[in-house]
Order: sequence, then C-alpha cells, then structure tokens
Amino acid sequence: MANNIVIKPEEIIETIDSIPKTLPVLPLRDVVIFPYMIFPVLVGRESSLRAANHALENNKFIFLVSQKDPAVEEPGKEDIYSEGTIAKIVQILKLPNNLMKILVDGTIQGTIAEFLPNDKFMMAEISTTIQPEDKSTEMDAIVRHASSLFAEYVRANRNIPPEALAAFENIKDVQRRLYYIAANILQTVEIKQKILKLNVLKDQYLEVIRILNSEISILKIEREIDTKVHENIQKTQRKYFIQEQIKILQDELGDEEGTPELAKLKEDIEKSGMTKDAYDKAMEEFNKLKKTSSMSPEFGVIRNYLDWLLSLPWKKKTKDDLEIDHVKQILDEDHYGLEKPKERILEHIAVLNLVKEMKGQILCLVGPPGVGKTSLAKSIARALGRKFVRMSLGGVRDEAEIRGHRRTYIGSMPGKIIQSMKRAAVINPVILMDEIDKMSMDFRGDPSSALLEVLDPQQNNTFNDHYLEVDYDLSKIMFITTANVRYQIPLPLLDRMEVIELSSYLDFEKKEIAKRHIVPRLITDHGMTSKEIEIKDEAIQKIITEYTRESGVRNLEREIASVCRKAAKETVMAKQKNGKKKQPHLVVDEKKIEVYLGVPKYRNKEADKKPQIGSVTGLAWTSVGGDILHVDVTLMNGAGKLTLTGQLGDVMKESAQAALSFIRSNAKRLKLNPTFFRKHEIHIHLPEGAIPKDGPSAGITMTMAMISAISGKPARADVAMTGEITLRGEVLPIGGLNEKLLAAKRAGIKIVLIPSENTKDLTEIQQSVKEGLKIIPVSRIEDALPIVFGKK
Repeated sequence: MANNIVIKPEEIIETIDSIPKTLPVLPLRDVVIFPYMIFPVLVGRESSLRAANHALENNKFIFLVSQKDPAVEEPGKEDIYSEGTIAKIVQILKLPNNLMKILVDGTIQGTIAEFLPNDKFMMAEISTTIQPEDKSTEMDAIVRHASSLFAEYVRANRNIPPEALAAFENIKDVQRRLYYIAANILQTVEIKQKILKLNVLKDQYLEVIRILNSEISILKIEREIDTKVHENIQKTQRKYFIQEQIKILQDELGDEEGTPELAKLKEDIEKSGMTKDAYDKAMEEFNKLKKTSSMSPEFGVIRNYLDWLLSLPWKKKTKDDLEIDHVKQILDEDHYGLEKPKERILEHIAVLNLVKEMKGQILCLVGPPGVGKTSLAKSIARALGRKFVRMSLGGVRDEAEIRGHRRTYIGSMPGKIIQSMKRAAVINPVILMDEIDKMSMDFRGDPSSALLEVLDPQQNNTFNDHYLEVDYDLSKIMFITTANVRYQIPLPLLDRMEVIELSSYLDFEKKEIAKRHIVPRLITDHGMTSKEIEIKDEAIQKIITEYTRESGVRNLEREIASVCRKAAKETVMAKQKNGKKKQPHLVVDEKKIEVYLGVPKYRNKEADKKPQIGSVTGLAWTSVGGDILHVDVTLMNGAGKLTLTGQLGDVMKESAQAALSFIRSNAKRLKLNPTFFRKHEIHIHLPEGAIPKDGPSAGITMTMAMISAISGKPARADVAMTGEITLRGEVLPIGGLNEKLLAAKRAGIKIVLIPSENTKDLTEIQQSVKEGLKIIPVSRIEDALPIVFGKK
C-alpha cells in the first residue's frame, strides 16, 4: 500500500468551497483512503462504474467509503461506513472486460449526512469535517510522540520501505502528518476506520498513538521469536558440523570413542560378559551407532537394541539353597498337602546336591482352579533362593509374543521370554508359565509351537529371539508351567514336560488349609486379632460343605472373608455402643455362619437309604471335584424304544446304547425274558437335568440300572460304581478315581466298584480317602451282579 501513497504538492490542494454538497458514493474493498493521499482504484461493479462516470461528467469529485464486509458484491446503505474521504478523480484508464482504473486524490474528511434517491448508484449529501488549528504545547508533544513512534514502527516493519520515513520527515503540516501515518500503518479496515470516525485532531492523534504502540509491541515479539528460531537453527547446524568434525577426527585417530556417552556404552558392552556371538553383534551395532547422526531415527533403534542386550543377564546367577530340610520346611509352611509335587521338588534338590547342574528342569502342574499351582511355584522359588518371574500365557495368540518382533517393525521389542529374563536379572530364575493350556492360535502364528524350543532341554541353550538375533541360553532356568486341563495342552508341548497332577483338595485338607493359612491371614487383613474373634472348626466345616462347591479354596476364602467383614461390623458397632468397655470375645460357630452367610447354597447328595428297583448310584468327575450320579430307569408299554433325558452328551448316549445292546444280546445268561423288549419302552434319566453330563464312565451304572428295572430286583443303595463298558461286557478303566472315591465317602457309600485296571491307581490315593470304603475291582459286568443284587 505504501508504494501507492503519494503526497500532493501544496499548490494543488482544492479549496473546500469548490466541493459540492451532493456527491456519488464509491464503496471500496479492503482499503481506507485518507485525505492528502493519491491512490489508484480499480472499478468493476456496474453501480461503481456509473458513480465514477457521473463524477467525471460533472466536477470529478467523488465520496470514497470502505465496505464493512468485502465479500458483499452489491453493497447497500447498511454495508458501508458513514465516514470516508472526499476525493477528486485525477486520471482514468479504461481496461478490457469493462473495467476502469481511476487515480483518486484525497481532499478532505467527510461524513454521509443523508442518502439521496438514485436507482443507478449511491448518491448522498456529504458534510465535511473542518478541524480548527491547535498550536498548544500538549498538541506539539503529542505530534512529536506520534512521529517518534512512527519512525520506530517503520524501522521495525520490514514491509514498509525506509523511503517512507524520509518522505514523512519532509511534511510540516500537522494534519497531513497524521493522515500520512494513518495511511502507512499496515492494519485492518476496522482499525483504520476508527481514525476517520473521530472529528478532533487531538483525538485522532491519540488513536494513532494507541495503534502504533500495539503494532510496535507485536513487532517486537515477532522479532524475538525470529531471533530464537535463528539461534536454534544455528545451534543445530553448529552441533551437526561439530559432530561431523568429530567423526572425521575419529576416523583419522582410529577407534577412539569421541563422546563420554559412547565410551561408557562400549565399556558396558565389554563388562557385560556376553557370549562371543552376542559381543560381536553388539560391537557391530555399536560401530553403526558411532557413524549415525543422533538426529536420525536409526540412532534410536540401534541404541534401544544395545540397551536390551546390556539389560539381559549373561553371567549373574543366584546361589541355590540346597539344604533339603530347609526346602521341605518352607514348602510345608506355605502349603498343606500336595505331597507329590513337594516330593518331586525335594528329589530335584537332592540331585542338584550331587551334580550341581542339571538340565530338563521343566515341570507342569495340572489341576483344577484354586488348588495352589501358582503359589506352589512361588514357594519353590523361595525354597531354592531363586528369583521368581510369572508369565501369563492365557489368551496369547501371536507367535511374536514369545519370540519377539523383528527390528524392521516400528516399536518392535523382544518376546515374553527375554522380557522375563530382563526382570529376573539372573540366568537361573524360576519362570512360571501360567495357564499354558489357554493359548490359542490364529493367522499370526501358533505360540505353542514357539514354546517347543523354549521348553526343550536339548534346544533351549540356543534360544533365538527375533529381536535380539543372537542365541541366548535358557538351560539354567527352572521352568514351571500350570494348566487346568491336561488334554488342552498340545501333545508335542506336553511331551517336553514332566506332568504333576494336583488333584482337588479333600474336605479335611480344605479345613486344615483354612485353619493354618486362610483364617489367620483374613483376621489380620480385617484389622482384628485372634483375641477378638475365634472361628470354630465346625463353622469352617459348615462353610466347606454347605456354602462352597469347588476343587480349590478360592470360594472358601471369599466366604471366610465375608464372615470376617460381618464380624468386624458387629465388633465395631458393639464398641461404639459400649464405649471403651472391654469387648467380649466373639465366637463364630455353626449358628453364626447361617446368620452371616444366609441359607446354605449347596446340599450334600446322599445315597438312597433303601434299595430301589431301577435306581443305581454312579460316580462322576467334575471340574470342581467328584460327585455321585443317580441313574433312574423306568419301563413303559411300547415298541422297544430307548429314551434318554438329563442333558446327556453324545458319549454318554452311546454308552447307554451299548449297555442296552449288551443286555439284549445276553438276556438268557442274565436270566431276563428275551421277548421283553418287544413290548416295552425304556426311559433312562439322570437327575439334575440342567447340568450337562458326558463321558463313558457311567456305562456300568446304566447297565445295572436297566438290569434292575427289567428283572424287577432292587439294587443295593450302599453300592456305587464307575467304569466304561464294551459290547462284550468288559469294564474298562476310567480317570478321576481320587475325586470319585471322595464323593462316595461324602455321600455315605460303603462299597465302590471300580475297573480292575484302576487297581494300580489306588496306591497313589491317600489312606484317609480309602478309609471306611470297601473298594472292589471288577473286570466284567457279571462280576458286579452278585455285589449289586446279592449273591442269589
């Protein structure tokens, strides 16, 4: 804009008297014209062209005003400001496309008094603003201050040429100096229009001073920002040049490390005790790091890789505590029962005493939830004096979570094995791989296949993580895995582990665990002491039998915690009621349990007291332990149809078909009517129909129930049985014998029939389970008949 501003020679200033009162109005976009200012205006709108032509045909005077919104194409009276400048058209230049360029000469400040009616363009009556001359000292000071600010503004603003300041200094007239400053300020139309709105010269100068002060402050901030940016760029460039010089000097001097950081890194690599392959790889990456700029993304990738290599243990190990008595004491302190796993750990300690190092330390603890698999692994680590790291595999479906991601990926990192070693910080920790049977697989790979190398004693001394790309020795680690269901572990993986079965806790074991571990801990956790509360053995037994139904002790712990909370509430209320008087000792017995926990959730299934026709008791295994299974058979007139109800699985249905086929084919030997099946239907029902049931072990039970119903002979109520049958009448072995015997004992059964091939399993069952039970092995169905129906 400054290039278009021209100061008129004083001799051509028009007198006010020659200016007419009525003038055409020319709206302007994005510009404010001040008096004493010559400015070229491009005219393109039809109404504006008519206004300019009218002025040219008459006295060449025109009133210039600014639009409030430059986007309006055809502005009306409300779209323009009232204040503007009366100007004279000095020169015109007609352009193509019906455009006209006019050179206007600002004469005097004016205001629209009234719009006159005109259809072709805006016409208005203009009142001129004549300002009296002010020669006061105050006015002189204001002018001087405005002049100095304008000089500072021009010097600070790179968009205004220095020649503008030289031209300003040649102007003597106070009013002309004001309009020259206003024309050269680079500001919006709204800000400049404020100057034209004022009619007193002093007020106009004060407004200009305010605008200049604001602009100078902004320009100073911009200059500071520019200076800071320039300094930062200079620093970065200087740092880059220095780094390049250091690299050249290092190349000249040899392998001397330039920065203390790199020197410390190299020292750490040399002291880490890595294997030769790992050391060579680390030095190769270190040499790359030296030649890489710290601003390069590759620098961070290499540095992160070296940090991972250095954070891993290569030689550091903990000393094993090989005192068998000490280990036995800790295992007994932490867990009641679990004799087989404890015996296996003690055997391992004994071997370590003799050979000092042994491979193949991979145990798999299999058992239902809550039996203490994870806590047993912690106890093993504590007993041996080793670091313990737990690694959950539940839901892992990506092979890279085990082996790591390759370094080509952004944000790549090692797998869970290497991360666990970093946390352990020693080469011989106990690593627990929890829930190994809960892994899954998808398109990203099969993590269980990646674990084959980890859990193979012959291969894991050269475990290769995709991120590290060097072999790492896992052979010193004692791996312990846990699983709930054995058959859900992939067979190749299962083959590499020594499986130790943790069976369900028996009732008396749960009682001992509660007394020794759960109750004391929960009483302390709830802010009480054994002097304030006592939970009787009978109360614990009632919780176990009537409020929980599980293989472990997790629900038992929750119920005891509930008892402790209610007891704590009762104790606090009594204290607040009685003040500081000595509180009575709170005893929780069987009656209190029902008050605290409500109606019992479970009832013990008991065997029938009297023998019944068509009703036989079987034994079943469930995920929460053993249970007895009633099988009821009834006969109806019909055409030999077999109906099965009770939500039976396919395997159990097939067992029922096999049992019926055996009975029909051997009817004479069993002294049954061979034609009986032509006129009767058989209905087999297993009560508790909402619970799904499956498996072949109820085969012998259904056979006996059908024989009882068809022959009309009652079966003994104190006999329970389990076993799979064949069409030849053989009784095949079953699983879960320990849980089934426990269920029989709980239900008051006296005699249990088991398959002959399960006799060898009796040696592993505790004597306390077998006490009070007469266990009879049978190899064929005929062997069971005299026991179930009597010798006759």
